[in-house]
Formats: sequence, structure tokens, C-alpha cells
Amino acid sequence: FDHTVLCEFRGRLLEDGAERSLLDLLLERFKGLGILKAKGQQRTDSTAVLSAVRGLNRLALVRETMKHTLESLAVVVPDWLRVQANPQWAERYQRHFPDDLPKGKEGQQTLAETIGKDGDDLLQCLYSSDAPEWLKEITAVEVLRQVWVQNYFQVGKEVHWRTEKEGLPPSSQFINSPYDPDARYARKYTSSWTGYKVHITESCDDGLPHLITNVETTTATTADGEVTPKVHQVLQQRDLLPDVHLVDTGFLDAQLLVESKGRYGVDLVGPTRGDQRWQARASEGFGLANFTLDFQRRKAICPEGHQSVEWGSRVDNRGNDSIYIRFSPSDCGPCPSRAKCTRSKAKYPRRSLAVRPQDQYEALKMRREQERTVEYLRMYAKRAGIEGTISQGVRRSGLRRSRYVGLAKTHLGHIFTAAAINLLRVGEWLAGATRATTRQSRFAAVMQGL
Repeated sequence: FDHTVLCEFRGRLLEDGAERSLLDLLLERFKGLGILKAKGQQRTDSTAVLSAVRGLNRLALVRETMKHTLESLAVVVPDWLRVQANPQWAERYQRHFPDDLPKGKEGQQTLAETIGKDGDDLLQCLYSSDAPEWLKEITAVEVLRQVWVQNYFQVGKEVHWRTEKEGLPPSSQFINSPYDPDARYARKYTSSWTGYKVHITESCDDGLPHLITNVETTTATTADGEVTPKVHQVLQQRDLLPDVHLVDTGFLDAQLLVESKGRYGVDLVGPTRGDQRWQARASEGFGLANFTLDFQRRKAICPEGHQSVEWGSRVDNRGNDSIYIRFSPSDCGPCPSRAKCTRSKAKYPRRSLAVRPQDQYEALKMRREQERTVEYLRMYAKRAGIEGTISQGVRRSGLRRSRYVGLAKTHLGHIFTAAAINLLRVGEWLAGATRATTRQSRFAAVMQGL
């Protein structure tokens, strides 16, 4: 056995769709031992994962993509490439560092358009009727085509560098490296990275070891809420659905609250997004809570007793179903409470509301009321423990840095990490080791009288 054949083993696992086998086998064994059970409580959180390749700016990206394609073609069709290639390409696309690009805007623009013309010429050769048909199926060729579409536009036969004015694709679709086309650029608060995200779910019942029950690896731009249904689906297949699922705000919204309970029987617990209307931010005026909604009659009644005149359905800017409600200008204009309701400077101002469908509205309202209770705070405090699991994965297994290229292999590495952590935790639990608690500074302990 030699460690260099592990890449072949990983490749066979992915080809056969068997990447989850090891973790599934461990979870079944733990269920048989009675240390992992369905129902109960579980918690989920995500963290950034850096790709194994270097992030590139757009100019470095197109140069590296052209170089990568030429290198790939030189391996599979050297004779064809020798005839088709421009002799100047041998010098232009020798080994370079991303930092050796021109400094001035004029020089960068000139280089970008030169590379664009070279790439377009190569694509013309690759897609001509004289070229072997199978060349289009080479991964590097398809990446070249996509990168050129994203970074250039064509006017007649001329290729031009694309700017914001001509429209650039969103980061969720933008290729950042020819060596890892799955890696995406993302930003969260003050942090930014090129790569992926890993979403970890673990059990957190008292008296039992806290074991990772599911791992999902996504592109860096995937919203956490998109992963929630996938987690529930996988846990249902493993017969490990919890009664209570503790998450942070990103993993839930009104629709997920309803769907998780109705489809999976899971109570999704976490802080809801706050009301961003100016009345709520200023803690004055008439917010949504001051209106009476009659979903059966499709009417809303304002605090002054006026009924709405419009009630219609639409899709909001997040893609969610929404109900749009409007009141009459003849009621709002002379209303003595108008300043508490709207700040519109229109000649005939009117109040409008946007609410979720009835089941989502009621679920969201109930959850916001629960968030004010001591019981909710005590239950939700358990979610913080998932941070320790992420920290353990980072310290022991380099969780935030991918060792492999591509989403599939990165996900496989995360599954192995989860399996290793589970083995460590079961061993510690059987040995009677005391679970560590959250560290606290001495000053904080003194101030709390501890």
C-alpha cells in the first residue's frame, strides 16, 4: 500500500456515489449501540472553506485560463495544436505569476484585449468543422468558453473586455480559477474568501455524545436557508430526524418554519430576522403588529379603524410569496395618525403592507413571541455548542482549507473529517472524559460573581 493511491480510491468513491458510506456505517453502528437516537435535539451551523487554488483577479484569470487550456491541449492533441497555435503564444503564455501584470489601467486594458483575441482565435479553431468533435468535451475547453463569455463581449469580429456597464455575471456563477471551476467568491460581514461552505449538523442531547449526523458542502455563495431542507431530507433517510433543530437566522425564514414542521415534523428554532420597517427601528408609530389582518375576508384594518382597499399576491425581491395590501388615499390623507403610519411626501399618501401568506405569517408571529420567553432562551443556548465542533474540525483536520480541487472531492474530505470527529468523541465518551465547557475570561467570571 502506498499513500499515493488514495487519490484513486477517492475517485472510485465519487464515481460510484459512495462518498457517504463511511459516515452512514458509523451512524448505523452508533444507533445500534443506543448512543445516537432520532427525535431529541440537533443543531446546525456553517463556516467558510478556502479552495486549494489561489484566487485570481479577472486579468490574471483569463491569462491563466488560456495557459491552462493550451497545456491541456498539448497533452491530448499536440500535433493538432502545433498547427493551429499562434507562434507568439509560446512566449505569451509561458509560466507566469499572477502578480507580474501591468500596473497601469491602459496596460491592463491592452493585455486584456490581446488575451481576449487569442482566446477567441483558439475557440474558433476548437469549434470549427475541421477540429475533432471530442475536443469540445475536454473540461479545460469548456472552462475557456465560459470564462470568455463572462469576461468578454463581441461586437462583430472584435472582442472587448467586459465591464460593469456591459454586465458581469453574479458571483454565484462567476468562475474564479480554471483549476477549480467550482470555487466561488463570497463575502460575509468583513470576511471574504474564494472556495466553499461546509454545513455541519450534530446531535446535542444531554447524557449522550454529541455526534455529527450530516455534512453538506456547497459553493461559497449558497445561502444557508437553501441547505435546511436538504439536511432534513438526508436525516429523514437515515431515520435521524430531530424534534427540535437549533439553527441561526440564516437557516430559517417563515416558509422554512412552516415546511419543516409540516413535511418533517421538525421544530426549527432560531432567531428570526428583525422587522426592518422604520416604525420598528424607531420604536414608534404603527407597525405591522398594530394592524388587524383578516385572511378570510382578505381585508386589513388599521389602528384608526379603516379597511384596506387592495389585497393581492406577488413575489418579493427574495423570491418569496407575499401578500400586498394597500389602503385608500381618501382614508390616509386626512387621518390624524398619518405621521405614525407613513412618511410619504406624496400629495395623496397611502399606507401599504407586505405580509407572508397566512400560515407563514402566523408561524413567524408565534416565533417572535416565543423569542421573548425564558424557555426559548434556555433552549436556544444549546446552539452555541456547534461552534466547538467547527473549532475541533479546524484544529484537528484543517476544516477551513480544502486539500482537493472541486466541490465533490472537497465534500468527500469533509465527510471523512466528520467520521474522524465522531470516532474521537465516542472514544472519549466511553472513557468517561468530561466534556469541555465554553471558556470564560477571569475578568468576566469576577464580574459575574463566579
